Amino acid sequence: MEAIKAQELSDLIKKRIEEFEKKIDLDEMGVVISVADGIARVFGLRNCEYMELIEFPESGEVGIALNLEFDNVGIPIMGDYSKILEGHIAKRTGRVASIPVGEAVIGRVIDPVGRPLDGKGPIEAKEYRRIEIKAPGIIKRKPVHEPMYTGIKAIDAMTPIGRGQRELILGDRQTGKTAIAIDAILAQKDTDVYCIYCAIGQKKSTVAQIIETLRRYGAMEYTTVVAACASDSAALQWIAPYSACAIGEYFRDTGRHALVIYDDLSKQAAEYREISLLLRRPPGREAYPGDIFYNHSRLLERAAKLDDAYGGGSLTALPIVETQQGDVSAYIPTNVISITDGQIYLEPGLFFAGIRPAINVGLSVSRVGGAAQIKAMRQVAGRLRLELAQYRELAAFAQFGSELDRATQRVLHRGARLVEILKQPQYQPLPVEKQVCILFAGTRGFLDEMPLEVLAQYEKELYEFIESKYPEIYKEIKEKKEISPELEEKMKQVFREFNEEFKKRNNIEPVPVP
Repeated sequence: MEAIKAQELSDLIKKRIEEFEKKIDLDEMGVVISVADGIARVFGLRNCEYMELIEFPESGEVGIALNLEFDNVGIPIMGDYSKILEGHIAKRTGRVASIPVGEAVIGRVIDPVGRPLDGKGPIEAKEYRRIEIKAPGIIKRKPVHEPMYTGIKAIDAMTPIGRGQRELILGDRQTGKTAIAIDAILAQKDTDVYCIYCAIGQKKSTVAQIIETLRRYGAMEYTTVVAACASDSAALQWIAPYSACAIGEYFRDTGRHALVIYDDLSKQAAEYREISLLLRRPPGREAYPGDIFYNHSRLLERAAKLDDAYGGGSLTALPIVETQQGDVSAYIPTNVISITDGQIYLEPGLFFAGIRPAINVGLSVSRVGGAAQIKAMRQVAGRLRLELAQYRELAAFAQFGSELDRATQRVLHRGARLVEILKQPQYQPLPVEKQVCILFAGTRGFLDEMPLEVLAQYEKELYEFIESKYPEIYKEIKEKKEISPELEEKMKQVFREFNEEFKKRNNIEPVPVP
């Protein structure tokens, strides 16, 4: 038998040492000490992080670590908590709550942790993002200056929204808040804006209808729906808007544009209140926790228009808040009003009077203003807000039926026509050049001699007339974005010609103008 040389032996030992790898698998585990009302309390997760996902292997459920206390961790469960029992094992995942982002989620319906709800199979995402990311700082931002068209005349003319802005939509239930948001998504067709619709605490049937509407109008091609429905756990409903925001931020940070709609934040606040009370955090006003303002501000601050040095992308947010009997001064509405760059207030009285969208011009405001409008729109919309405000003021007095002077009658006559042309059917967003044309007709007096009941037909036929005979008007407004003196003269001639033709064709007797 040949003796092993010392050199060979040392080489062999050296090789084995180099190949040796530690294969010790350390999983930090805890034990469920109590579970009730969707909250599990776990003992033993000493190094657990805030917002970390915690698995419960025996039940297959997942929770999110929210209360890091001295002797236990409070974990809201994102699923059916009844499957989790005392004594069950809780296991750290090492992952802070995150969601798949990128092209893979476009056209998909997912829940707030990225699980597909549309039956189209798993999401093949290349990238995941934390749902909680710090908002961009001041240096990274740029003032809002590009319009984000909603296709709704009353909004684009009087409370314009810019890319990177946060505009609150608020009003009582059933006043058309979601309708405005859906129209805004439909208006982004054939643009470079990706849309994210976040449904919080809504009935599954309602969410299904919204998805069907988006699909019918071809909007699902550029839209992601994040849904946490009324039957889902409070934890899922609470994190839903943060997840939707993370998806939008991916597009913003890659130099593109996104629009995210939170429908609605009052339900999300109620779910956060529920979680906080169950975690035994001290209640404040209306039993909301002390950090309820921060809950919304850290979400909405993430909407931004980035500077060109950082890609120039934008994330626009349209949060929706429900009011109770028109009380704009309640806790959550005032909180969100103070965070956003303006609000669109929908009034039940206007809605039931048939003025839809039921936008109250007096209480609605955009703090970005003309910066988010093209010059052509500013030229026609400047007078519009003033004339409507005067009309609303005088209409209240006119109800008393007293004798009115000529000037007052003129304001009421013109105002009634402006209110009529601002009405708009649902799911029919208008391109900006068409909006400019009808508002030009209204503010320059071309509608004054038309009866109110024919104005809807007038508007429809006007668009067709310009498209067939004078398409260069649309083209110039679209390209040059302003009404030059020459174009203004031409538009006046075209409107006079159309008025004569419209009256003849429909046998319309002109209304006497006061």
